[in-house]
Amino acid sequence: MIYRDFQGIKLPMLGFGTMRLPVLEDGQIDTTLTQSMIDYALDHGVNYFDTAWPYMQNHSETVVGACLKKHPRESFYLATKFPGHMVAERYDPADIFEQQLEKCQVEYFDFYLLHNVYENSVGEYADARGGIV
Repeated sequence: MIYRDFQGIKLPMLGFGTMRLPVLEDGQIDTTLTQSMIDYALDHGVNYFDTAWPYMQNHSETVVGACLKKHPRESFYLATKFPGHMVAERYDPADIFEQQLEKCQVEYFDFYLLHNVYENSVGEYADARGGIV
């Protein structure tokens, strides 16, 4: 694996994105196969995992968190995203963040990104009510 230094963190040039995961015939995420993929990735030097609230019909964070749970927290970096473009007019960004920590079964995120920022969603992120930007 080729790594790069990012602000003192050793990150691989290849990360593990979880926007699409293997599914069973019933459409549910194949957690057994996902677990083996995550285990394989970690065993082969991939230590950066990227998920988001809407991925896999809102189940990616939960499945990825469960799969990563068996590994020491310091052995991987986890990124997720604030889903500002998806939330209702009245929302609490701090509560959404706490829900994401719970879904991912972690105490912290290494990277917390803004999801899907573009001309039609930038207002949600810049709105002073949310205190995001």
